[in-house]
Amino acid sequence: MDHAFPEVRYARSGDVHIAYQVLGEGDVDLVFVMGWLTNLETYWELPGYRRFMQRLAGFTRLILFDKRGMGLSDHTAIGTLEERMDDVRAVMDAVGSERAVLMGISEGAPLSMVFAATHPERTAALIFIGGEVKEILEDDWPLGQETREEYEGHLEKILSGEMAWGQPKRVWFAPSKENDPAVMEWVGRLERTAASPAAAVAFMRLGSELDVRHVAPSIHVPTLVMHVPGDPIVPFAQGRWLAEQIKGARFVELAGQDHVPWFDVADQVVAETREFLTGFREAPEPEQILATVLFTDIVGSTERARELGNREWRSLLERHHTTVREILSRYRGREIDTAGDGFLASFDGPARAIRCAVAVRDALTGLEIPVRSGLHTGEVEVVGEKLAGIAVHIGARVAALAGPGEVLVSSTVRDLVAGSGIEFEDRGLHELKGLDEPRRLYAVRSGVTAAAP
Repeated sequence: MDHAFPEVRYARSGDVHIAYQVLGEGDVDLVFVMGWLTNLETYWELPGYRRFMQRLAGFTRLILFDKRGMGLSDHTAIGTLEERMDDVRAVMDAVGSERAVLMGISEGAPLSMVFAATHPERTAALIFIGGEVKEILEDDWPLGQETREEYEGHLEKILSGEMAWGQPKRVWFAPSKENDPAVMEWVGRLERTAASPAAAVAFMRLGSELDVRHVAPSIHVPTLVMHVPGDPIVPFAQGRWLAEQIKGARFVELAGQDHVPWFDVADQVVAETREFLTGFREAPEPEQILATVLFTDIVGSTERARELGNREWRSLLERHHTTVREILSRYRGREIDTAGDGFLASFDGPARAIRCAVAVRDALTGLEIPVRSGLHTGEVEVVGEKLAGIAVHIGARVAALAGPGEVLVSSTVRDLVAGSGIEFEDRGLHELKGLDEPRRLYAVRSGVTAAAP
């Protein structure tokens, strides 16, 4: 197989076709989640990458894929974290994988983290190599790579042509091969075949907006974190932080200097991965998952009921309940509870939850039923068919502060939908009953539409 590409097939994720390859026949399914630029065939041309993947496939069934908007997958919009999580699930379904280990490198780590926290029943374990948590340096995150201004400067170099996109160049992500002519030429070819300059910048800008610090504590699957001390892309401290935040995670300091695992740290990564997968135990059935909770209720319900009388009020509530349930079904929401004139529902993605809330508001406005909504994403406890935990309480408190027709969200929800096109208005800091610190809340801008789920 040294010079042959594994067969490329396609999985359908909504309306998008995701290119994937499968090699190896091991008992463990391993989904490799790449970072920035990908093209399945171009990567396979690189000898170091080829040997690395073949070694992983020696003890796993290895599943590789191109992200949407990249390489051999449909060149559509890059997509949100939520949509790309759906893409992973679509590829797993296409290859008949019920449960897999996710190996995320660089920007592939946030995607893997959110998938594992949201779908622990489909995640056997997590492995991170140079995994990032949040790129941009800020006052409350001194572990970032660079400031927003520095980052935007790099993006401008790509768009202005200063970076000579698609031409051979210094291998900035792998110092061990920094000036290797063959690898430098390959980097230029990867740029040309992975994405246009504008698409690459869109992907980078989305990556710079991601912040998964709040997701890490919600992960409850076996986790291995590997990082090189001098990583030129993601600071070593981010790897340390990640291992500290995920309960029971094992941290391995790699003896090398490259950000990618198929050159100077290949032997270590393969050995550590084999030992980890050979010895890990099945995770218990998940009792805690990451979810987005949505609370809705009718504004001024007491006064409305008094005005209408019992019979008309019951009729209005029936129309309300029927409408909300139909929209929840359309957006893959799960009804958790119905108390009088309000609903509690959960979603496996925050963008979908927001659009559902907007659809509910718009539909009920047409029926002259004003509603308000509140959303929060966090770790919830599954108790039979019910949900419990602080995340549920936060969602309820957020909803209570919403005005008529308003969709109000926590800062966690806002951070997770970066790149979705959903815009927000800052509603400032608010004291939420039962919480020690005030939380910043955001209202979904009135112009946001309920796009198709």
